[in-house]
Formats: sequence, C-alpha cells, structure tokens
Amino acid sequence: MADYQAWIIYNGNLSEEKFIELASWIDTVAKSYSITTKLVKNNHLLPTCSDTGPTLVGYSEPELPHFVIFLDKDVLLAKQFESMGIPVYNNANCIETCDNKSLTFQVLAAHGIPMPKTILAPFVFHQHQDYTPFHQAAKALGFPLVLKEAYGSFGMQVYLIHSMGDLLQKINELGNRPFLLQEFIASSKGKDIRLNVVGNEVVASMMRISSTDFRANVSNGGEMLTYDPSEEEIELAIKSSQLVGADFAGVDLLFSEDGSPLVCEINSNAHIKNIFDCTGINVASYIVPHILQKYKEHLK
Repeated sequence: MADYQAWIIYNGNLSEEKFIELASWIDTVAKSYSITTKLVKNNHLLPTCSDTGPTLVGYSEPELPHFVIFLDKDVLLAKQFESMGIPVYNNANCIETCDNKSLTFQVLAAHGIPMPKTILAPFVFHQHQDYTPFHQAAKALGFPLVLKEAYGSFGMQVYLIHSMGDLLQKINELGNRPFLLQEFIASSKGKDIRLNVVGNEVVASMMRISSTDFRANVSNGGEMLTYDPSEEEIELAIKSSQLVGADFAGVDLLFSEDGSPLVCEINSNAHIKNIFDCTGINVASYIVPHILQKYKEHLK
C-alpha cells in the first residue's frame, strides 16, 4: 500500500495536450514512488468559506490528500488547500509571485538580482488617462522597449514597442490590465536560455533561438538547442528560484551585452515536454522525489 496520497492539480479549462501531459508525467513518476495519486482539474474544486472554516466543494474522496502538487496558477485554490492544513508544492505565495511578472521583479530587485531595467505601470480601475508617467518611463528606457502584461504565458502578452505613439496605443488597448515596461536587451534578441531548477539544482537546460521574433519562446516558433550553462547562470537561476519560494521552476535568462545573464522570467508551472524533447531529461523525475522529501521533512 502506498504511504502517501497526493492530488495533482492542473488547469481544467485548457484542453491542449501539453497541459494534461505535464500532469500525466508527474503522475507516472509519483506512482513509481508508491504515491497514490489523483489528477484533479482546478475548476472541479470550489473553495468554500463559511463560519465553520475553509472547505472544498466538488470532491467525493473519503479523505483529502496528504499533499498537493500544483501545476496551475489558481492561487485562491492553492491558498484554500493551505488554509486547510494541506501542503502545496509549489506553494501559493510562489505561484502568486511568479504569475504576476511585476511581483516577480519586485522580489528579485530587492535582492540585487541582475535583470533588465523595469518600470511598473500605475494601477488603474478603468483606463489610463494621465500619460505623463509613460513619457517619463520611455525617456528612462528608450525605444524600442518591451511592454509585458503582468499576467501572461508563452510570450503571448509581450510586445516590442518602437515609438511613443505605439506605446500609448497599446496602453489604451490594455485598458485596466496591469503591465510593466522593460528595457529591450538587443544583445539577446530572439535568444534566451531556459533552466529547470528543482530544489538546489539545475536539472536541465536549453537555449531557445528565433530568427523571426524578438521572443525566443518555442510556442512562437523558436528552435531548441542543447545548452551547457555556466556556473554564473546556474547560480543565478537557483538563487532566483529560491527567492520566489519555488520548489521547482523554469527560469528564463537573457544575455546582456557583455554576455552575463539577466533574469527574464520565472515559471512556477513550467511545461517540461519541450526540454525533454531537446535534452532527453524528464524533469518530473526530479520534481517528485524532491517534493516527497520535503513533505517528509514537513512531518518531522
């Protein structure tokens, strides 16, 4: 009989194979460690709050899991598990920080992590009407600059802005969606590296290159190459992952003009199929034993 029971939470609203595949890979490895698992769609569980305490509606199991492997960005659901005393990996604070790029850079900047110069847009409820801050930001960053929506995946909410007119047009299109403005790193145009960090170790890495887009994401047509990271890159990826509280993460690094690394993004639920196709390394085989060991330490 298995010693532990775990739920693997994944996005129930996205039917693409890559989302289900990530959960399936984790599930397969977990079973090899005699963990009884259940794959659960996040939208099949309803966090419920009342004067009797936090509960969940939508499950029919006789008992809740010992711990949860969380492969989604549903922060409120993750927080609900934690408020019920169930450990979550990655934890809710990590998910929240990584999902919001502005929060990510605030955390990293407080610890001197090298990154592109970044300016966070003012918060608005409806629409930006005072454009003075953006003229100041453009002066500080220069053109072209990068505009990133605070929430987004696969490079789909990242835009290269070439002029003040383009910037104001994009700001108007975004309405009240939060975003940040960032220095464009020309030396890393269409090129970055992805390092998968688990605990205190970089377990897999690859370079991504695009000849047609300033973004190197594979989803946008980027090519994958095997890559042997430097000690500086490894240390930066591990430190950045730990600063956001991740047990496992995909850390994306850019190349500055002198070749030194800059943090571009940290993904708390990075997909691992592409890096497996590139390197032959199944990152899930590192994630599961790390979580299991951490849970055992939690019990002490």
